[in-house]
Amino acid sequence: MMPSASQALMAGAAALLSLQVWASSLPPELRGALPGDAPSGQAKLTFWGFEVYQAALWVAPGFNAKRYFAHDFALQLAYLRDFSGADIAKRSLAEMARLTPISESKAERWAKQMRALFPDVKAGDRLTGLHQPGVGARFLFNGQPLGEIADPEFARLFFGIWLSPQTSEPKLRLSLLQQVTAAAAGAPVASTP
Repeated sequence: MMPSASQALMAGAAALLSLQVWASSLPPELRGALPGDAPSGQAKLTFWGFEVYQAALWVAPGFNAKRYFAHDFALQLAYLRDFSGADIAKRSLAEMARLTPISESKAERWAKQMRALFPDVKAGDRLTGLHQPGVGARFLFNGQPLGEIADPEFARLFFGIWLSPQTSEPKLRLSLLQQVTAAAAGAPVASTP
């Protein structure tokens, strides 16, 4: 028996609502760190047809996308595949180096810090970064504190992987900044699908 058009529409709406709830509710572990923050957007990264992660961004009112590095915010990656922490660190450093030249000594230091910090991830795991302007970045794994890298330049380039206008994934950036962009343009802010 084929579902009716209204049943199909309701099923689709329910699926969209579940995604919306995921992105709109600030995870409990972030409520103390980012009071008053609101969802900005979410996006799924795919690479050569493989789903890598679902990203969500939470920002405070007044967030300026062009000066993302001057604001507190949280970026969460919900992994859809398994990766080693060493591979995450290696890819992160390569993406950071796309944004600006990094000295060899700094690259080695940051790579070592990320390899020590980032765990291996399985599908369903969440890695969350908290940007702290002028301080650096704090990281959580499945809601539990991992550690921090206290270097503002590292934090600017690390979060620039997703938020810099020079990102290698401009469509993902636009989706993450959907609410910020709409609010800045004075457009009515729609819910992020």
